[in-house]
Amino acid sequence: MRAPAQRRLIVGITGASGVIYGLRLLECLQNSGIETHLVLTRAAEMTISYETQRSIREVKALADTVYPIADIGAAIASGSFHTLGMAVIPCSMKTLAEIASGVTSNLLTRAADVTLKERRRLVLVPRETPLHLGHLRNMTAVTEYGAIVAPPMPGFYAQPQSIDDIVDHTVGRVLDLFGLDTALVRRWSGKPARTENE
Repeated sequence: MRAPAQRRLIVGITGASGVIYGLRLLECLQNSGIETHLVLTRAAEMTISYETQRSIREVKALADTVYPIADIGAAIASGSFHTLGMAVIPCSMKTLAEIASGVTSNLLTRAADVTLKERRRLVLVPRETPLHLGHLRNMTAVTEYGAIVAPPMPGFYAQPQSIDDIVDHTVGRVLDLFGLDTALVRRWSGKPARTENE
């Protein structure tokens, strides 16, 4: 018997800068009871080698199941394969454009399209700046289709002390969107009380 839908998450990693977000998300879901289904673009594999010290084999080992980018017959390409949804983290502008247009050229964008058509949660983490009007229109389009656009913007109220703190905040907030609570996010509990001397 396979894991129930609410215990499966598709993770897409593209070639945008910031692959550390996707890798950290996979690390956080290991041994969590969430079954991860990973698809990497070819550009993602290149970016992993540029931005991290990890091999592609090590990255793939973080997931429960890994699919080749060209395998359009994979389980995640079908709406009958129940999942909690999909996170594309980071999401390149090319991938965003494909999802916005509905023209899918690989398994990652096909899985995202299936997630939308099945009305499941699709979270896109675009890592690009500055943005031109085409990027913004594509973000509007995917939002109108039901996706959530969640750029990696740190909450400085948490007073991050390291890059890891900044990455963890974003990853924790992405997991929040799937109802997966972690210890990664320092929750805002209101304005600190003022002392009499302030």
